[in-house]
Amino acid sequence: MPVRTPLVLDTNIALDLFVFDDPASEALRAALAAMRVGWLATDAMREELSRVLGYPQIASRLTRQALAPETVLSAFDAQVYVVDRAPKAPVTCNDVDDQKFIDLAVAHRATLISKDAHILRMTKRLARLDVLVCRHWAGQPGRVTG
Repeated sequence: MPVRTPLVLDTNIALDLFVFDDPASEALRAALAAMRVGWLATDAMREELSRVLGYPQIASRLTRQALAPETVLSAFDAQVYVVDRAPKAPVTCNDVDDQKFIDLAVAHRATLISKDAHILRMTKRLARLDVLVCRHWAGQPGRVTG
């Protein structure tokens, strides 16, 4: 399914959007709401988010905010385009849990938004595969902050 600007967001970015209300995520939130970008995700990415929502530090944050994990997962479901798992990319991440994000970004030539050090260290290698890696979306295609 073609989307205007395909994005792959790692789990920490999803948490920034739905749990932490990180001000640095405002431009991304607006772009998603206006459908200027399309967030690609797989079932495995949703499963990871579900698992992370149960981590004690995240669960306590949800409790303080009176936010149910199901609400976060519903927000995720409403925002993403679910796609099939991508084939293994020609580059390998040191963290096996991050590989699925890399594989999907490479398969769709998507911008990969992540604050994960393992992924950020791969920025140059992924650029050679037409994948832009950044820490934050800055509001328009090709304009990101690192």
